[in-house]
Amino acid sequence: MNFRIAVCYGKPENPAAFDQHYTAVHIPLARAVPGMTEFTWGKVASIGMDEPPYYAVANMYFADEKALLAGMSSPEMLAAGRDLRNFATGGVMMYTQEEQSVR
Repeated sequence: MNFRIAVCYGKPENPAAFDQHYTAVHIPLARAVPGMTEFTWGKVASIGMDEPPYYAVANMYFADEKALLAGMSSPEMLAAGRDLRNFATGGVMMYTQEEQSVR
């Protein structure tokens, strides 16, 4: 079982500027969050004909709920959160999830 924070980014006004800032500035800020076991991100594409509701999705994984809560309340997470206004012009939706493997 993993705990994660999912960050869903709406389509930015300037995708190239989003990509540049995200990779050069935001990823290093997010990777500094304590207790995180894995960090992934990627741009989304539609399987069907409709445009997807998000431009990109990032996932921050934690071993347990205690680590997730500590990471969420850390100064590093606060710094990453403050950085959103610098590039996330399409809006942001965030949620937590307790994941269970269903192999």
